[in-house]
Amino acid sequence: MAAEFTSCVEYGLGLSKRVFYGKESVPNPSEMKRSSKSYFPEAPMVYAVVSDPEIVDNPDIPSYQPYVHGLCQPPALIPLHMHGIGMEIEVYLDTAFVTVSGTWRVHCVSAAKRCECRVAVPMGEQGSLLGVESEAAGRSYRTQLIAAEDPRNVEKVGQDGYFLKRQAYTLKVPQVDGGSLLSFKIRWSQKLLYHDGHFSLSVPFRFPAYVNPVGRKISKREKILLNVNVGTNIDLSCKSTSHPLKEVRRQSGRLSFSYEAEVHTNDLYGGVFLQSPTLRDFDDREMFYFYLMPGNTQIRRVFKRQVIFIVDMSRSMLGDPLENAKNALLASLSNLNREDTFNIIAFNGGVHLFSSSMELATNEAMLKAKNWVDANLNANGGTNILLPLREAMILLAKTVDSLPFIFLVTDGAVENEREICTFMKSYASAGSVCPRISTLGIGLYCNHYFLQMLAQIGKGYYDAAYDSESIDFKMQRLFTSASSVILANITVDALDSLDSLERYPSHIPDLSSGSPLIMSGRYEGSFPDSIKVRGTLADMSNFVIDLKVQRSKDIPLDQVLARRHIDMLTAHAWLLGSKELEEKVSKLSKQSGVPSEYTCMILLLTNEGKKAPESVMIQEVYNKITQWKKPESNNQKVIILGNLGFGFGNLTATVQNKAPGSEEEKPADATEMLVNAASNCCSRVLDRVCCMCFIRTCSHMNNQCAIVLTQVCTALACIECLNCCYELFAG
Repeated sequence: MAAEFTSCVEYGLGLSKRVFYGKESVPNPSEMKRSSKSYFPEAPMVYAVVSDPEIVDNPDIPSYQPYVHGLCQPPALIPLHMHGIGMEIEVYLDTAFVTVSGTWRVHCVSAAKRCECRVAVPMGEQGSLLGVESEAAGRSYRTQLIAAEDPRNVEKVGQDGYFLKRQAYTLKVPQVDGGSLLSFKIRWSQKLLYHDGHFSLSVPFRFPAYVNPVGRKISKREKILLNVNVGTNIDLSCKSTSHPLKEVRRQSGRLSFSYEAEVHTNDLYGGVFLQSPTLRDFDDREMFYFYLMPGNTQIRRVFKRQVIFIVDMSRSMLGDPLENAKNALLASLSNLNREDTFNIIAFNGGVHLFSSSMELATNEAMLKAKNWVDANLNANGGTNILLPLREAMILLAKTVDSLPFIFLVTDGAVENEREICTFMKSYASAGSVCPRISTLGIGLYCNHYFLQMLAQIGKGYYDAAYDSESIDFKMQRLFTSASSVILANITVDALDSLDSLERYPSHIPDLSSGSPLIMSGRYEGSFPDSIKVRGTLADMSNFVIDLKVQRSKDIPLDQVLARRHIDMLTAHAWLLGSKELEEKVSKLSKQSGVPSEYTCMILLLTNEGKKAPESVMIQEVYNKITQWKKPESNNQKVIILGNLGFGFGNLTATVQNKAPGSEEEKPADATEMLVNAASNCCSRVLDRVCCMCFIRTCSHMNNQCAIVLTQVCTALACIECLNCCYELFAG
């Protein structure tokens, strides 16, 4: 999808050269080439979807345009001019809620014509699209989540929403007039990254030069507002920013800021936030958010490690996926200390061990491992995940004075995933010697919820790389976050005294120098004013810290926790096959506005500026088709955008060894292929040749050439007539 999208944008930019802005307002051609070569959106962008090149013109100054034969297949995407943009970011704890409001003008379509407009929303780390609202010429749209079943009583106009890459979602707004202003309000959530004792926030907000309006002196404004609330009375500082922000307000634990001096935290710190459910919450239990920060990691010693890398080398990993995984594997090995031990297990239908026992991380062993990886990690065969896990558990069975780690990297789904989880649960009660399992899922064919569940059981971490380019970075980051443990075997005494407890993750993970420890959930009972957290340090000494418990009044904990709880609940629902948990996820998704596997997103259209009622298209009972509330007015229209979830893996694609990111192409018959080829060819040629030049060229042809040209044109005309008849009768 991403490659086709960028190709359509590239062709759209070429097509936009037909737009004439006046002799004194010709756009600089160098600005058209100054953007990224891939034309992939690096900020919220809006495009005119052009199937018929004939509609491309300046809506203010109509100009002579050469007639164009044929249609654009797939449609060209012309980036619209941006007339204003604003971004508001609310940061609570480790989650940022981003709201972008902008105005774009359909500058490239004749005033007498209409086109669809496609909005692309790139999101940051673990981004979740929370909602999109748009308005143009009295027509308004807004997204809304419904249950995932096919709404048979609702007109299904089309599934127009999809992911370009996993962190970039796109959807269409139909029938926008040329020359009109189109406003969007886009909201998503994303996680902050933690590295070297600091949180960082990276929001996609880099616009290419070709979105600047031309032809008129129009000021393009951008506005950024950043509010930070960490919920505790500590001093905050900002190390660096990409924009020269100005500090607006400073309070204890809160900031609206531009730039500040760097501050260091010298020791572990944390806290607990409690909050009562909101009035519209279907769950009447109290909420809690527990966090523990590693502080200054330079003064903390990390545990000695026994590390086993389990790397998928099935045939679907052929090419870039396996090469990037191998590079990340060798880079991670180089970060081991000399007292650490390691091993490598490559698997497909069978297993291939680097060594029959754990090896010390010496220079000689590293060189030997590199040579073994180059010689033995060749993509072929199927996928069997249980076999390498059994081998890893045998190798780590005698762990005594170090922490055992397993890093599983795969791009496939297998039939016995629940059996694997049951197998690993049998080791979960082994205490400190239980291997920490971290998982990395590649692409969308693997079952990401199985990998999340496996990481929860193993008190480890989970991450995903949805394209081959990010495998190297994600794999190294996962290794750094999961293996640099400074506090292990953590217990929280207050949790045992509660009347009931629903905790995510279900097993308390270790505290790593590369990542904060966050635990949350619901409870009944009485939380004390302070709690004791106990653990074991790397020198095997005991560690105890008292953390303050406080009521949170101005942090929307339900929104902060929604993404975490939906993902973890979905993993449990998959493992247990529980319809009750599926219904719970669906309710939580619709309540919070965060997409899930059991809801899908719709786009509601209201004409003449009327707002659609909140109750439209909400299904109250999961897994049953009940009576749907229909719009009272005929002016309302529903467009199904589809499901925004990951899915639960694709066994068929895994068996067929389909590569991550591969897509099934829609088959086309010979006539359709010929018509598309002819129309694309004609449109590209005639777009560059004016009618007078064409007539002059024809006047110099000899008779034989003219006859051949006439026959070719007649054949193309016949094919187009057949296609027209087919569309008429099919309609």
